[in-house]
Amino acid sequence: MKLRTGDLVQVIAGKDRGKQAKISRAHPARDTLIVEGVNTAKRHQKQTSQTMQGGIIDKDMPIHVSNVMIVCPECGPTKIGARIDDDGNKFRICRKCGGEL
Repeated sequence: MKLRTGDLVQVIAGKDRGKQAKISRAHPARDTLIVEGVNTAKRHQKQTSQTMQGGIIDKDMPIHVSNVMIVCPECGPTKIGARIDDDGNKFRICRKCGGEL
């Protein structure tokens, strides 16, 4: 999986199509991401202690990695490529403009 926590992504499929947000968690084994404010569901939560309040909360649910694209700061949603420099360091690049992500 080429996406990491903290990347800015745009949803390309589903009910939240077109939204842009940051990745808060990534689950590479399941190929899913939790994106802030995307794919939210209402969940009933029981009060666990005196400080934690129970009730109905909005919870961000996982979204499959194939339903998002990374957003390049210069050219918008794009695919991710890889490049290795002379020192042997591998880094991600934008497929449209060639800039580093």
